[in-house]
Amino acid sequence: MNINALTMMYETSPDSGEYQVSSDVTWAQEGYVFNSVLSKCENGGVLSWNDETKRVIMSSNTSDKCYVYYDKVPTLAEYIACLYTSDGENGLYYHDGDLTNGANDNSYRYSGANPNNYVCFGSDEDACPVDNLYRIIGVFGNQVKLIKYDYAGSNLLGTDGTYTSSTTSLGSYYKGSQSTLYFYRWNTENNNTWSSSRLNTINLNVNFINALGDNWSSKIAEVAWQVGGMTYSNGYGVNASETYSYEVGINTLNTIYNAKVGLMYVSDYYYYGAVPTYWTYPGYSNNGEDYDYRAATDSNWLYMGLYEWSISRTSTGNEYTFYIFETGHVNSNGVNLGEYAIRPTFYLNSDVTYIGGTGTKIDPYRIQ
Repeated sequence: MNINALTMMYETSPDSGEYQVSSDVTWAQEGYVFNSVLSKCENGGVLSWNDETKRVIMSSNTSDKCYVYYDKVPTLAEYIACLYTSDGENGLYYHDGDLTNGANDNSYRYSGANPNNYVCFGSDEDACPVDNLYRIIGVFGNQVKLIKYDYAGSNLLGTDGTYTSSTTSLGSYYKGSQSTLYFYRWNTENNNTWSSSRLNTINLNVNFINALGDNWSSKIAEVAWQVGGMTYSNGYGVNASETYSYEVGINTLNTIYNAKVGLMYVSDYYYYGAVPTYWTYPGYSNNGEDYDYRAATDSNWLYMGLYEWSISRTSTGNEYTFYIFETGHVNSNGVNLGEYAIRPTFYLNSDVTYIGGTGTKIDPYRIQ
């Protein structure tokens, strides 16, 4: 087919229904999909899309002038942001200046017991394997932040680096579906500097990246992680907004480490998982489980019921880092003492697109 006989019409934004003529006369640009309903020819020719050759095919006995329409495919970030209607609907909260006790960073974050925020990552199988299920922490600007749904095993993290042991004794608090759990130290020496952590440099940013393969790991953005940490009291003695402030917000120590993969922040756990009822609670309280995040376990999707490392170090010493206790509160331990579970956390590139799924565990969002 003579491409010069075509007029290319591209949708201006996802679901806008508005199209404009493109000066580009090549075939569909990335991020667009052929619209078979609107695409037509003046003299009766029929247009169809060949997905193997990525070209339009015209069936006609005569020369014709045709108009090819392409719909804009939303990025995953655009799609999730469009699901927001009001705070709490669809499990999403918009953290602008009007959200009480919010982060005030214009992010969209999932909170609640079990929101529909599952993503299939690392597999194109029709039924997403459990080991490829991730969940959306939130949308930050034009990037989506994911965390592994369940704890990572040695198939992803390896048995070098900071690996210590595995167990088939899962414990009564565990909410996941693994049959064997693998444990890692934060570092192999008494040093809580994230840039020198072997968990970071070997298990997460070498082994995990390699296990994903080039296609999937290329969808992960390299970002600046705030790894300065905070004091003990700011980590588990105050509320969500105060922890956020000292960990990654206006009062941060501003120590940056650039990498693809990290772990969740303590403020991730406070803000993103639990519903707003608990945003004024401390991570740990001597007054008992009704006064800290142990009370939030049934309303916090990020709680998984095992000892689990965070990326957040204590800034008042060089040996300790915060972790999530199996009963749901936050504590700290020596980086070369605690042997805890790991959930890789990362941001997707801004051009990763949404192609299907409803976000449930059995029908997770699909991306490309």
